[in-house]
Formats: sequence, structure tokens, C-alpha cells
Amino acid sequence: MNHDQARELLERLVSRVDRVIVGKRTEIELAVVAMLYGGHILLEDVPGVGKTMLVRTLAACLGGTFGRIQFTSDLLPSDVTGVTVYHGQSGQFEFRPGPVFSNIVLADEINRAAPRTQSALLEAMEERKVTVDGVTRALPKPFLLLATQNPLEYEGTYRLPEAQLDRFLMRLSLGYPGPEQEVEMLGRMLEQHSVTEIKPILLPEEMMAMQRQVRSVLVDDTVKRYLVSVADASRRQPQISLGISPRGTLAWMGASQAMAYYKGRTFVIPDDVKAVAGAVLPHRLVLKTEAKMNGLKGERLVQELLARANVPIFVKASGGKA
Repeated sequence: MNHDQARELLERLVSRVDRVIVGKRTEIELAVVAMLYGGHILLEDVPGVGKTMLVRTLAACLGGTFGRIQFTSDLLPSDVTGVTVYHGQSGQFEFRPGPVFSNIVLADEINRAAPRTQSALLEAMEERKVTVDGVTRALPKPFLLLATQNPLEYEGTYRLPEAQLDRFLMRLSLGYPGPEQEVEMLGRMLEQHSVTEIKPILLPEEMMAMQRQVRSVLVDDTVKRYLVSVADASRRQPQISLGISPRGTLAWMGASQAMAYYKGRTFVIPDDVKAVAGAVLPHRLVLKTEAKMNGLKGERLVQELLARANVPIFVKASGGKA
């Protein structure tokens, strides 16, 4: 698959999802960019703004197998990963895989489950494998986790630990639609077909081929130094107790490569870096208590860090300048 063919398929994918999730094209594009890198996505917002519908529509357009986990307070880790069952007649143990053994997994309202159950996803998210009863099993490829969560102010929620938040490539928020967008949404719903009737636009093997091509997108040393300078500044920011980790810097670079690929380029420019920063970085920052009390948000601090960083003017690509 050449770059032009990939760009055409991705544009069809975004346009198809945009017909279902009205007025959120930027968020849809970022979700597709995350998938191109093979990263997991956390959708955080109030109930009823289309988080689950976005995930279901993306899954329908991408094809492959789909698993859904409805997280509740009584959900057990085995309900996520699977369980080994003993058959008395045959005298053998049989493994029954959980919903995590799918190409695309929807972890719906992930922060309603207890921390022990949330942690059952850590190995799957990081290593694309699951260990049950001492046996490690690989997850299907590609494997993408898209989780939704309600704000912590809502009852019955548990805070996701920093180690798990750091494994999400992006955190996105849809927000309420504008009045005109909501009117359009109501009109579309009268004509809308079921999500189950959406035909796949991308096959799993095509997505994997694109993911391999994303890894080959050129990142010039000037861009790498730009990424590191912002990450280093976050670690010395007085309002931040934990800045961007090296894993966060790697994730930021990978997301920038995916954005460049989505835009049809074989090299990263600073605009790609900035385009994904707001989704990749804020949830990786741990603010000090005083900063939280003053109403500071990670998104604002990220914008301040970017504003103070020296942006590279020239980026070499295949021996030339962008």
C-alpha cells in the first residue's frame, strides 16, 4: 500500500465516523492518529456526549474482532482477561478467553471498576499479552484499547493510577455539541442506520501495514531536541510535581510520526508535534496540590511549555528542507 492509497482510506474512515459523531472531526482525526501508532485512547467526558458511540463506530469501520467490557464495581479481573475451566469428563483444563482478546476493545466507564480490576489491563496495554494462571497468551494483532471514563466528580468512580494513565497514548474529550451541531445530529439520527450495518473500511492487516509505515516516518534531530526540551522543562516547572517521563516523550514522538503520516508526509514538522501535544501530554503531568487549588489544568501548562520552547524553523527531510 502506497502513501496515496493510505491517505485515501484514512480520509474515508474519518469522513464515515464524522457522519455519526457530528462536529467532532478534530477529535476523530486524533483518535485515528492514535490508532495509526498503535496507541490506546482514553475518552473522558460527562455521560451522553457520544464517547461509546465513537468507539463503536471506529470499531465497525476498522473491522476485525470487537470486545466490550462494561466496567462495574463488582467486575473481576477474570471477567476481563478470561478464566481457566476444568472439565470433569475429559479431565483437562480449558482456557476461555475474556473480551480483551479482541482487535479493538471498548473498556466502557473504566473508572467505575475497583483498582484491582483496572490493573488487569496493564499487561495487555503495555505488552500486548495476558498472563492467566501462570500461562502467558499473546493478544491478537492489532490490539487497540479505547476506554471511556466519567469525570471523578461523579459518584461511584475510582481514580486511574498514574502508571495506567501513562499507558494511554491520548486522552480526548468530546464536549457538548454546539446548538447547530446538535440540530444536525437530531436530523441525522432520523435517517441513521445501525452501527452494526457499517461496513469495514480498513482491514486489520491494512492497519498493521500502516502502523509499520508510521514507524519509518523521519524525525529530524532538531525535532527530537524540541521534544526533549519541552519534556525537560516540565520536570522543572514549579507547579508540576511529576513532569513528562521518557516514555511520555517517546509516545509524543510516535504520535507526531502518526500525524505526519496522516497528513501525507514522510517526515515530522513542528506543526505535527503541536497538533498532538494537547492530547498526549496533559494526562501525564501530576500537578502540585497548590496548583490544583488555584485552578490550573494540565492543558494550560502544556500550552505554556510549548509557548516558551524554541521551535525549530528548518526540518531536514530526505536531505532537503521542509
